[in-house]
Amino acid sequence: TSREDDGATTTKSSIKPSTLWVRLKTSCSRQAALQWLSLLLIVASALMIWRTLVLTSQSESPVVVVLSGSMEPAFKRGDLLLLRNERRPTEIGEVVVFNVAGRPVPIVHRVLRRHENLTVGDASRLMLTKGDNNFADDVALYAPGQRWLREEHVVGRAVVFVPHIGRLTILMNDYPWFKYGLIATL
Repeated sequence: TSREDDGATTTKSSIKPSTLWVRLKTSCSRQAALQWLSLLLIVASALMIWRTLVLTSQSESPVVVVLSGSMEPAFKRGDLLLLRNERRPTEIGEVVVFNVAGRPVPIVHRVLRRHENLTVGDASRLMLTKGDNNFADDVALYAPGQRWLREEHVVGRAVVFVPHIGRLTILMNDYPWFKYGLIATL
């Protein structure tokens, strides 16, 4: 395919290999830069969404995955819970997510009993929790010597649940090789 209107003739075969290489190299570097920019935008968007969830839910951990079968039949392993941390007393029957000293993972259980601690100088509300599928209450899960939870242990209350969405998290926890393989493919 040639063009002969200004006296200049250009054909595909007349492009020098070095010019072709420069064009290809420039194209590859632009494509790589666009891929990195896209990845950066995805990560930034995810962080903004997470921060928005933290602010609107008033919880340090607004999304949790149920990791065990202790809350069946209400919540199954792999269900995703959205939390809200309202500044009000926790009621009996509410599903709460709480942290216990010495345990790295928060626990999702239901409030079984409440107790008003009205000793002098301490007007705190105490609560006892239990998994729906467990035989006994959670005193054995609490820190040594602790018999009740305080409101400050509560990370949030379950307000929405989405079934099966957290299965990927469970796969990554149960099979570390799966997590490393997933990271390697990304």
